[in-house]
Amino acid sequence: MLFHSIDFAIFLPIVFVLYWFVFAKNLKAQNFFLLVASYVFYGWWDWKFLSLLFISTIVDYCIGIGLANQENENRRRLLLGISLLANLGMLGFFKYYNFFVYSFVDAFSFFGTRINPRTLDIILPVGISFYTFQTLSYTIDVYRRKLEPTRDFIAFAAFVTFFPQLVAGPIERATKLLPQFFVNRVFDLSKASDGMRQILWGLFKKMVIADNCAIYANTIFNNSDDYSGTTLFLGALFFAFQIYGDFSGYSDIAIGTARLFGFDLMQNFAFPYFSRNIGEFWRRWHISLSTWFRDYLYIPLGGSKGSWGLKIRNVFIIFLVSGFWHGANCTFIVWGALHALYFLPLLLIGRNRAHMDIVAQGRVFPSFNELVSVMVTFSLTTFAWIFFRAENLGHAISFIHNMFAGFLQTASLVESFNFIVHTVGGTRLSIFALFFIVEWLGRENKYAIENLFATRSRTVRWAFYYSIIIVTILYAGIEQEFIYFQF
Repeated sequence: MLFHSIDFAIFLPIVFVLYWFVFAKNLKAQNFFLLVASYVFYGWWDWKFLSLLFISTIVDYCIGIGLANQENENRRRLLLGISLLANLGMLGFFKYYNFFVYSFVDAFSFFGTRINPRTLDIILPVGISFYTFQTLSYTIDVYRRKLEPTRDFIAFAAFVTFFPQLVAGPIERATKLLPQFFVNRVFDLSKASDGMRQILWGLFKKMVIADNCAIYANTIFNNSDDYSGTTLFLGALFFAFQIYGDFSGYSDIAIGTARLFGFDLMQNFAFPYFSRNIGEFWRRWHISLSTWFRDYLYIPLGGSKGSWGLKIRNVFIIFLVSGFWHGANCTFIVWGALHALYFLPLLLIGRNRAHMDIVAQGRVFPSFNELVSVMVTFSLTTFAWIFFRAENLGHAISFIHNMFAGFLQTASLVESFNFIVHTVGGTRLSIFALFFIVEWLGRENKYAIENLFATRSRTVRWAFYYSIIIVTILYAGIEQEFIYFQF
């Protein structure tokens, strides 16, 4: 069920009304109802994969209890290993089976041996990477004795399957989200209103910004041999804004929806394109995943401690694994490797923790140095997105070669100008510009319009909200599935 679909527009009010007006007096009933609603939400896509959700839930619930009853360290490691094997095994089979088969075949073909592979027509269960990591956070933290395991199966199952963030995050830690299922929840109008504002902005980012940018990015990437350098650069630029509007828009809708039901989810995007270096970018982009890898992989490996060789190794491991998490394609691994190369100089000169504040904090305009830093960082991330978007490495290399070969030539500039004027058009270009301005003005908040016009009259605020609704209705692009559903 897509957040921007008619199905969800009907589903959400029904669940909201039943949750607050029928089950509000009984916490266990509320949790059970959320569990049922979450299974309906996920099963709407394909009910056959509900069994995977249930298996993941039952395995880690039992492992958690087993860890609580076991003091022998070797047996505790064995229990944790079972959880890792079960969860990562399912993830690996559905997501990477064919990738490893073809890689195996290619390796033997390189030495002149031909193998006829047996591959499977495997459908990737939507959201499996997200809920797998979420439930693993539970068993790992219980193993580390950072969290007491729960014996309330309904509450635990509701935590694993919580529908607002089930299929594309944020990937919540058990230490933060699970305790919220044991606290009586009382309807809070201010929290619900804030949630609705964030949902509105998320829908705008997805339907107007991402879905329109997708049209132009797809046109250019799918026909990259027909376009010259500057237009190819526009294609990369459109994809950069597509993936940001798409994924951060989903996160906004998820977080806002959770607030309607009295839950607080973590901020997943903190205006990453206003970052001044790659280190800051990764503190602001897909925060729930980057912090998951930091706490459960990077730090256990040694993090930024130890010899320089170990530091460099750990950086490459964390970024390559992040790339591989996104999909079974070499393009994602190259994307991760590029970010590792971007990050290494910061680590080597001790600047990886620089810029912990917000760019131009308390000011409307950035300084010249800040502006240059933001533009350089954005250019590096946009370049890396080419590999993320390309069909394969050959396509990415060809795209980049053609982009630089004809960049800023007169014919290329004319072609890109015509593309903007005749394909994009002045109206949508103006909407993109206003979106950028609103994001910049709201960069010190959790989402751009959280406090925008907060000091203005009620009339001004509601006029602004209705303007967003009207623009979304009139200028929504062709409906696109959320990009991160494939991960």
